[in-house]
Amino acid sequence: MGQFFADEALTQQLASQAYAVQQVRAGQRRHIVDQLAEEVPIALVYNGISHAVMLATPQDLEDFALGFSLTEGILQQPSELYALEVMPQANGIELQIEIASERFAHLKERRRSMVGRTGCGLCGAESLSQVFRLPEPVKQSAVTHAISEDSIFKAHQAIQTLQVLQQVTGATHACAWADDDGHIGWVREDVGRHNAMDKLLGALAKAKQQGGFIVTTSRASYEMVQKVAMLGYDLLAAISAPTGLAVRIAELSNVTLLGFVRDKQYVVYSHAHRILESKS
Repeated sequence: MGQFFADEALTQQLASQAYAVQQVRAGQRRHIVDQLAEEVPIALVYNGISHAVMLATPQDLEDFALGFSLTEGILQQPSELYALEVMPQANGIELQIEIASERFAHLKERRRSMVGRTGCGLCGAESLSQVFRLPEPVKQSAVTHAISEDSIFKAHQAIQTLQVLQQVTGATHACAWADDDGHIGWVREDVGRHNAMDKLLGALAKAKQQGGFIVTTSRASYEMVQKVAMLGYDLLAAISAPTGLAVRIAELSNVTLLGFVRDKQYVVYSHAHRILESKS
C-alpha cells in the first residue's frame, strides 16, 4: 500500500463535540455539558473523480476508505490502493484515493451518483442487480473453523468496555475482531453500523489479519453479512436480531450468523456446526 497523509488528531477531535444542554431528571432541571457524536459528510474521491458521499463519524477514515473500497467491490486487493490523503474541507472531509488504473477503469464503467445516509444500505443503487452482490462463499480449510460459545461470550463482554466513543456519547455502533479464544484485537466505532464495519474490515485488511470472528453491537442486516463474507470471515455475532435476507445470504455465503448475543445466550441462524458448546 502506498503513502498515507492525514491529520489524524484533527479528525479524532471532530468525532464528538461538547454542547450546552438542559437535563430534566425526576422533575429537576439543570444545565450540563453533553458530548454528542458527530456525523460528517465524507466524500470518497477516486483518482480525482468523486464517487460517493457518506455520512460518517470522522475518525479512522483511512480504515474506512480501504474497507469501503473492498466491500463495495471497487478494489479486489488492498495493494490496489496506491495512496490516500484525508483532506478536511469547510463543509466535510474529502478522501482523495489513488487506485490502480485497471480498478479505476472498472469503477468508471459502473459509476453512479450515490449519497449515503446513516443506516441506509441501498442508497445510490440504480437497479436490483446492484443491490444483491452475492459474495463468493467463504472458503473452508481442511479443518472446520469452529469457535466455542465461551469465546463468543468473552468477546461480547469485552466489546462493551472498549467502545470509547459510545461511553462518551451513547450514540455509536461498534464492530470488533476477536481471535478464536475471544480476545479482541481491533474495535472501530461510527454512528452508522455499516461504516463501523467498513472501518473494521479496512483495518483488518491493512494488517493482513485472517481467522477469528466479527462482533457487532448492532442488528445484522444483509449488508453486514455481505461485507463480512467479502473479506473472508465466516462468523458474525450480533447483539441484536438479523433480518430474513441476512440469514439467507449467510446460508449462501457459508457464514455462521448469531443474533441476540447477550447474557450468556444467543440464537444461531446459519451453519450452527461451527459453534462448540460449553462443557460446563
